[in-house]
Amino acid sequence: MKISDFQTKDVINIVDGKRLGQVTDLELDLRHGRIDSIVVPQYAKMFGLFGSAGTEVVIPWQNIVKIGTDVVLVRLDERVQLKGDADDLHMNP
Repeated sequence: MKISDFQTKDVINIVDGKRLGQVTDLELDLRHGRIDSIVVPQYAKMFGLFGSAGTEVVIPWQNIVKIGTDVVLVRLDERVQLKGDADDLHMNP
């Protein structure tokens, strides 16, 4: 599978059924030669109309349930790691 294959798939959280977006980046473990996590941008809406870049959701590889032809199903609860532009943010349970 190519990185470009991931970028065309919607990411869906099976816990609440929400569409999280599409994969924009991968975090790699170069020492072991594997993917550690996928990164999905989160957009904040201004005035309910325009999306502006906000944070990114980092989804660990072990949270991926299924990779289908059109979607990537993931299992995320409230303990989601977010990456901001300036600082990394962590949501704690």
